[in-house]
Amino acid sequence: MEQIYMDHAATTPMDEEVMKAMLPVYKDVFGNPSSVHSFGRKARQILDGARRVMAASIHADEKEITFTSGGTEADNLAFMGTALANRDKGNHIITTVQEHHAVLHTAEALEKQGFNVTYLPVYQDGKISLEDLEKALTDETILVSVMYVNNETGIIQPIMEIGKLLKNHQAYFHTDAVQAFGLIDIHVKELGIDMLTVSSHKINGPKGIGFLYVSENTKISALHYGGEQERKRRPGTENIAGAAGFKKAVELAMENKDLRSQQYQAYKQLFIDGLKDNGIHFEVNGDIQSAIPSIVNLSFPGANVESLLTNFDLEGIAASSGSACTAGSVEPSHVLTAMFGKDNPCTTNSIRFSFGIFNTEENVKEASERVSRIVKRLTKIRE
Repeated sequence: MEQIYMDHAATTPMDEEVMKAMLPVYKDVFGNPSSVHSFGRKARQILDGARRVMAASIHADEKEITFTSGGTEADNLAFMGTALANRDKGNHIITTVQEHHAVLHTAEALEKQGFNVTYLPVYQDGKISLEDLEKALTDETILVSVMYVNNETGIIQPIMEIGKLLKNHQAYFHTDAVQAFGLIDIHVKELGIDMLTVSSHKINGPKGIGFLYVSENTKISALHYGGEQERKRRPGTENIAGAAGFKKAVELAMENKDLRSQQYQAYKQLFIDGLKDNGIHFEVNGDIQSAIPSIVNLSFPGANVESLLTNFDLEGIAASSGSACTAGSVEPSHVLTAMFGKDNPCTTNSIRFSFGIFNTEENVKEASERVSRIVKRLTKIRE
């Protein structure tokens, strides 16, 4: 039985071209990029080349790119680093109830340090309200953090409008763009974004590396202590092989952005049409017209997450109940709870399907058939 991977929002398979880019670095480039000798300079050239590619991908300057160990560290650095560095200007922070836990748990930690955090609600379309944000802003607000695309629903947030709203306000604007990067055109200057998070393993690159864009005018404190790497923002010897692989993954993502978007949208529609053709009753969570091509979150009335995921896995289908960071938890999705309320059945009967380079028309059709059979069987049992 063919295993079918439909959980690309959790992580993606590494592209073979990425592996090829990393292998010679593992073999031949072992120097420390902070060393002045030839071995160090060779490593530094690879790191600097990767940084230039990262910057160009979002229309930034290479000095504004800080390499991290991934999206979580980048979110922590943006959120906490900015809050601590700007406390003299105020202690109010605004974020949303549907953020990734890398942001939410950092916000909770800052509350314990005396910061006042406002959590904007999210509505049934999966979006926040600009009116809510405008009402929440005060003279004490120093940071607004709103994710670009939600990792569970795929819904795109009004990033451009938020940037315009904050243009003449002291608050810095951070967005977690982990799910958006590679599928959406991002121009940080035009969007008014001060900080932006990207993770390599979400775009078919290696795990263990990501970057945080920090605009040159943003005041931010380092969270770790050590050397002066990454412009004193993130100490520690850089991951050179990871940077080489990340660079290649970004290059491929930029080159194939339109093609991949079209393919993933076609896969999503093919999958949904297959469920409909098989008479499966389901609801799409959030406004599907406002979602990125690669993610769809479906509610299956009469079923439950644990049974669905267990049976999907037994039938060779890899999907998710939401964030990979809470996989295995029986707790309802915090995102869907925010959208529909804690007692709504969709919080415990919804599955996220996410598409990527491991998919083809054939295996998406096959996945739709298998999922249909499972849902029919489970909902019949529960009836």
